[in-house]
Amino acid sequence: MNKILFITLLFLISIGFGVSAQQTLTLSEAIETARRQSVDAAVALNELKTSYWEFRTYRADLLPEVNFKGTLPDYRRSYSLYQSEDGTYKYIRDNSLQMSGEISVDQNIWLTGGKLSMNSSLQFVSPLNMPGASRYYMSIPVGVTLTQPVFGVNNLKWKRRIEPVRYREAQASYLEDVEKVTLKTITYYFELLLAKENLHIAHQNKENADRIYEIAQARRKMGQISENELLQLKLAALKASSNLTSEQSNLNAAMFQLRSFLGLSENDSINSAIPEIADYPEIGYTGVLSKAQENNPFARNIRRRQLEADYEVAQAKGEQREISLYASLGYTGQDRQFGSSYRNLMDYQIVQVGVKIPILDWGKRKGQVKVAESNREVVSSRLKQEQMDFNQDIFLLVEHYNNQARQLRIAREADEIAQKRYATSVESFMIGKINTLDLNDAQVSKDNARAKYISEMHLYWYYLYQIRSVALYDFINGTNLDAEFERLVRE
Repeated sequence: MNKILFITLLFLISIGFGVSAQQTLTLSEAIETARRQSVDAAVALNELKTSYWEFRTYRADLLPEVNFKGTLPDYRRSYSLYQSEDGTYKYIRDNSLQMSGEISVDQNIWLTGGKLSMNSSLQFVSPLNMPGASRYYMSIPVGVTLTQPVFGVNNLKWKRRIEPVRYREAQASYLEDVEKVTLKTITYYFELLLAKENLHIAHQNKENADRIYEIAQARRKMGQISENELLQLKLAALKASSNLTSEQSNLNAAMFQLRSFLGLSENDSINSAIPEIADYPEIGYTGVLSKAQENNPFARNIRRRQLEADYEVAQAKGEQREISLYASLGYTGQDRQFGSSYRNLMDYQIVQVGVKIPILDWGKRKGQVKVAESNREVVSSRLKQEQMDFNQDIFLLVEHYNNQARQLRIAREADEIAQKRYATSVESFMIGKINTLDLNDAQVSKDNARAKYISEMHLYWYYLYQIRSVALYDFINGTNLDAEFERLVRE
């Protein structure tokens, strides 16, 4: 009794922890799994997150920034060079403790490229080498500072034009990358499906070959077929057995490839199924091109590269001369007592205008402008060519898809006919109406027709989803491909 219980327990454990039961995975389920947990999908998501935080960094430049800087403490015990009123020099000993702190609110002005700051600061110094010497406080309760380049390039204004385009390009690229994951999934799925069908065909062929060989042996004894025909059928049975082993290996390889891509366990066994196609929608070139120009990252890429080329020209022109304005005004006070340093305040104003104009640079800056302008023309020419190639690729893709729908209908009908022909040929051979050559021809036609049908279906789905990846539009449901980007980057 104990031995029976032990064997039963081992059997239950083997069911629970052994190779899992084979699960049927449809094409849509495989696509959803790949989008959720494949390595390629994770890479695409991380690239989106990188672009998101780069965009957030740019947006932060447009917002006020609160800063604190200070020196706590600044202790000095050293000698410093000092010039007396009579012009002589001497070294004096500096032994002091100083502290300073400043809080500022800084705001970049994107319209002009300058910076406006409001600050409040406090400085403290206490001589340590002079007995009885008083400490001093100097305060700036409030001050306003403006820093403004006059003729230089406004970097923040150009960023305000470029960075939103760059981020929208990154969002579209993420959707495109997800669709590329779908295309890979389709390829691996149909490779598994074809391997499964080939194994099924190999099983059928082996069973039929063994059965036909047994019948042929009986017919040979009755003198109805020759020895040569019998040997041919025996070779066919051996070849069918060899093909069965080979197709089993191909199925295992295709299974491992899809399983690895989907991020499934090695114990998971996938049973692929031929996708059901209810309709073959006709898709027009004009509609695909319109959606691609609206949604595809290529459209944003063209706009961004054109803006970057214009920015390079503006930057080169801005470096021909530099004039900057610095203005600061506010109130300040000083006293030996902390509280008194904030009373009896005096106003202060500082205005500086810095100028840097090259008098003789041998045409260097002018040359930099010409180089930037030439590069902009090169970029414009390349963008025009890329746009033409993009449109042509879409036209060819749409043509391939619509033609493939017709090819798939033909392949489906040919597969049904070839299956019926082979079944009829087997029955005819058993009653002696056809010879082995006709039977072999029917079998080859059947196998080729099924492989052709699977291959044509693979191309159909591949072209359909390739159009989706280009247009970022679902032509079956009539909706744009979209994603909750804010949720994705925060996961």
